[in-house]
Amino acid sequence: MTPISLQILSPERELVHESVVSVELPGTLGRFEVLKDHAPLISSLDKGDILYKMDQGEEREGKVSISSGFVEICDNHVIACVEI
Repeated sequence: MTPISLQILSPERELVHESVVSVELPGTLGRFEVLKDHAPLISSLDKGDILYKMDQGEEREGKVSISSGFVEICDNHVIACVEI
């Protein structure tokens, strides 16, 4: 499976730069999940957790708690600019 490139950036630093198989985001209109070949999208983000799963033989998970932000999804790249 082709992974998704995930970057989570705050004004202070890069929080995450990983290859993942899925990302769950707290959109302002509700939570949504990004899988491989997701349609291009730009969305605002609400307070909540960004959850992601990495597939490297055994499944690993990560979480970043945010207060707000934006995300751009295009060509299996997810870039989130967030306030923590």
